[in-house]
Amino acid sequence: MSELIEKALVDATDTKVAVVEEGAIARAGEVFTELFGDAAAVVVGDERTMEVAGRAVNERLRASGVRTLDPYVFPGEPELYAQYENCETLRDALAGVDATAVAVGGGTLNDIVKRASGELTRPYMQVGTAASMDGFTAFGASIAVEGFKQTLSCPAPAASISDLTVMAAAPTVMTASGYGDLLGKVTAGADWLLADALQIEVIDPSVWDLVQGPLRTSLARPEALAAHDVEATRDLAQGLIMSGLAMQAHQSSRPASGAEHQFSHLWEMEGHGVDIKPRRLSHGFKVAVGTVAVSAFYERLLERDVAGLDTDAAVSAWPSEEAMEARVRELHPVPNLVDELVTQQLAKWVTPDELAQRIETLKAAWPQLSARLREQIIAPEELQRMLRAVGAPAHPSDIQLDWARFRQTYLRAQMVRKRYTVLDTALELNLLEEIVDELFADDGFWGRQQP
Repeated sequence: MSELIEKALVDATDTKVAVVEEGAIARAGEVFTELFGDAAAVVVGDERTMEVAGRAVNERLRASGVRTLDPYVFPGEPELYAQYENCETLRDALAGVDATAVAVGGGTLNDIVKRASGELTRPYMQVGTAASMDGFTAFGASIAVEGFKQTLSCPAPAASISDLTVMAAAPTVMTASGYGDLLGKVTAGADWLLADALQIEVIDPSVWDLVQGPLRTSLARPEALAAHDVEATRDLAQGLIMSGLAMQAHQSSRPASGAEHQFSHLWEMEGHGVDIKPRRLSHGFKVAVGTVAVSAFYERLLERDVAGLDTDAAVSAWPSEEAMEARVRELHPVPNLVDELVTQQLAKWVTPDELAQRIETLKAAWPQLSARLREQIIAPEELQRMLRAVGAPAHPSDIQLDWARFRQTYLRAQMVRKRYTVLDTALELNLLEEIVDELFADDGFWGRQQP
């Protein structure tokens, strides 16, 4: 186990063991017994993951003396989707047996098992078959309820096993998805720097280091990841595991999620990508495009003399609570979403006096803060190169997103979560629409890339 992961486990609330190594499946029985004693185990997978690793996990459990029940296997076709009905089906099946679930698969399978086990108030163990997302060791599960993705509360796994031999051999599309998810920590970190400077959400240095410390190393070899290199996969997997453990330690997704995830959350809430063939659009792919979008936004903001902005003018342009709500309802007409979005947006509203004080705080901090933001952000062109090298989307057209809808995402995503991000900063400075216009102008970052 790496020293970083060992350190992260000290403050993790749910996960006690995380194994990231070649041949890690061989330790499944040992880890299970260490955590669950003489409890019975039931391996949960789908037809593909059972073939790749599930049967081997079951055999290792038995060889270690663990009492195993017949595995629960989801069909291979149609593609397994993290919809709540699947959680209910698994929960009901597990409710009738006295056993601890062992999830063997990728992010979707893990989220289903995580939520089902959580509803039964049972711990579970996770064995990853691909470095496809950062949620393996995170609390909460991304589940579609009535067609719309949302994060449902549930504990993280008690143990996480990442067999690098299996993960490196996974389909490139899955590794690329994990890469896109991890890349989002670049802009998420920048957003946390902003929130910290304004004393909205202060940075915990130890948690910051868990994510940002290994991040650049984890992202450094996209070409090697596309070639199924084991050592590059190790770096990626450790970065993803660390991200999940950091969220546990902080009891929040703040260390790993910023405006780039608000882009992804909006598209997921509206069901974008569910019908894309031959494979549903993954969370990591949406985050990848969101990360490029937010990086480009940061570039335009950092070109401005924020320290010299007219505070009175920004405060004069600030909408009332009533006007803010009306703006949300205008931009989000979907009835079963808009009420919650109004709640999220109004949680961020401040009075004009509070806004004036916040802007003055930002202006005073800007010389030092802007330097830190420039160090944190990776240029959007470089992000696109990295994503294309690993086989991930780097442009909205790559995820079949309508150009006009993509442009509107900059305005609409700001309302999706109460978390403070660069989109909120721009809104408060009365710069949000101005920067978006610049990005989509003929000579702007996106204007030069119009499909």
